[in-house]
Amino acid sequence: RHASTHAAGVVIGDKALVDYLPLYKGKKGEVVTQFDMKLVEEIGLVKFDFLGLRNLTVIDNTLGLIRQQGKSVPDLTNLDFNDAATYKLLAAGDTTGVFQLESSGMKDLLVRMKPESFADVTALVALYRPGPLDSGMVDDFVERKHGRKSVEYMLPELEPILKETYGVIVYQEQVMKIAGALASYTMGEADGLRKAMGKKIAAMMAQHRERFVKGAVENGHDEKKAVALFDLMEKFGGYGFNKSHSAAYALIAYQTAYLKAHFPVEFIAALLTSEMTSIDGVVKYINECRTHRIDVLPPDVNRGDVTFTVADEKIQFGLVAVKNVGEGAVEAIAAERRKHGPFASLLDFCERVDPRKVNKRVVENLIACGAFDSFGAYRAQMMAMLEDALDYGQKVQKERCDPQMGLFDDGSACDLSITPPSPPNIAEWPERERLAREKEALGFYISGHPLAPHHDTMVKFGTITTGVMDESNDGLNMRLGGMVISTKVIRTKKEELMAFMQLEDLEGVIEVVIFPSVYAACRDLLTEDRPVMVQGKVQQDEKGPKVLADAIIAMEEAQRLWTAEVHFIIEAMRTDKAALEQLHDIIRRHPGDCAGFLHLKVDSEVETVIAMSDQWRIQPDDELDREVKALLGYAAMETRCGEIKPVQNDSKSRKWSAARVG
Repeated sequence: RHASTHAAGVVIGDKALVDYLPLYKGKKGEVVTQFDMKLVEEIGLVKFDFLGLRNLTVIDNTLGLIRQQGKSVPDLTNLDFNDAATYKLLAAGDTTGVFQLESSGMKDLLVRMKPESFADVTALVALYRPGPLDSGMVDDFVERKHGRKSVEYMLPELEPILKETYGVIVYQEQVMKIAGALASYTMGEADGLRKAMGKKIAAMMAQHRERFVKGAVENGHDEKKAVALFDLMEKFGGYGFNKSHSAAYALIAYQTAYLKAHFPVEFIAALLTSEMTSIDGVVKYINECRTHRIDVLPPDVNRGDVTFTVADEKIQFGLVAVKNVGEGAVEAIAAERRKHGPFASLLDFCERVDPRKVNKRVVENLIACGAFDSFGAYRAQMMAMLEDALDYGQKVQKERCDPQMGLFDDGSACDLSITPPSPPNIAEWPERERLAREKEALGFYISGHPLAPHHDTMVKFGTITTGVMDESNDGLNMRLGGMVISTKVIRTKKEELMAFMQLEDLEGVIEVVIFPSVYAACRDLLTEDRPVMVQGKVQQDEKGPKVLADAIIAMEEAQRLWTAEVHFIIEAMRTDKAALEQLHDIIRRHPGDCAGFLHLKVDSEVETVIAMSDQWRIQPDDELDREVKALLGYAAMETRCGEIKPVQNDSKSRKWSAARVG
């Protein structure tokens, strides 16, 4: 039917390839071999895989931004591979945006391993794959690295080969070296062993087993140990990774980690530029900016450019990331601003930009996202007068282009006969509408978020965010806070009502499946924009993750319903007997189900913790917190979330499938 083409394979010969094999031209005129990669290798030609990486563009853009700031640009070809700041970042798992090291599982492994050298980073890249993770190799490596498990070698000859990986066979090259050192394999034979192990070719492995044991015995090694060593090589070598490949990836990983450690603003700005067309990507890296306390300035026609830029250690939003605002429109805006100075008002903007490139839809989205806020007018005012402003701008441009104007006037705006429209005297949109329009224009919120007042509650009682849901395990028990975006109610075959809810948190949106018994208990909460907390399980399938809800509660009820312990932190030097007696009375007025604890602190060095009797169980709420704070004069009450216990209902042990409801 058709001939497929290798995505990255390039064949190289010492003379014209047509002398060696048949060729043809592809759909785009490219020259393609008619032999597949195996036949190409068999006739003696070399095939290279040249892979393009987005991360290389990110690195290049980061260096450009560093240069624009007048800073000294690091020489990435001669980096210090003992840089303390880089290894500190890696050991903390602060690797969002770092090549190969940004998945949640890899972050966990980084924290466990705490790499201290480039060799450790190289090993990380090789180890973080399903085979090594499932086989226990990774655990052995970590435990041996930190001295919690002794490093042992089956034979003394293995030490120089396996020392850098703490006695664990990690790389294919190590298998080849072992075969050469112990069984006198030639390099060609060792490469054949590597291929047989990697591809698990049983017939070839049987031949190599015999060859390896025979060679090892001839070199004076015990036959039983040789067999055991081959078994070990077969087990771990099958998962072995090419060290040169791993080192190449580790180099880019180290370079990106170095840039993030030393130039975080420029690096994250470059990451944002690389994801400009992806709403999820932009949201991900804007959240990373919040984590690192890096300010992202909102879209602004007087400061923004096509890409995300940096000024005064802040990131300026790239205007191409605004919906329906193409690169051509942004280039036209930026070119006019550079030529004639900043725009003074919406009318000034409409007078100066080319309406063929900057049309009504572009300007609408620029107003909605706040790109004209620097003009000082309300967004509602500018949107209301937009039609008149565009009409005025076109008339001004038409008159300026009139040949008679060119003969008898200088074409300045003040000499034109057109009366500019005035902004209507109306109030700004309510905050909810302003944020909703902003999100519609950008795909996310930037000047605020409806969930911002609930951030602390979501962090305290939530165990996961939508940003890491893709990487979570199927069946994971979790709690997630967010805002109801939409709800679809359906009727099951049993004539029961259930629902599908789109829930948004600060990082993205996830679908929540609400089975009948759960729906009956929470249906009144499933209204648009309602902040809620969801407890349930993650379900992973080919379409991505979703949540099967066990319980849904109002956000403001989380503290009352999900708190397990209430702790009162008492500063002994600031609290007398009378205050403690009054605290006793306050606690007695709030009976409930939560365990209570008193922390008596002296000079911030000595602390005694007293568990309260079961007769003193407490109901935490805002009123209790206010009373305690008013009494003691400082925030003394802390609540701690309880362990997630799956609710017994009809979602237990169930997988959602659309076929259920027919």
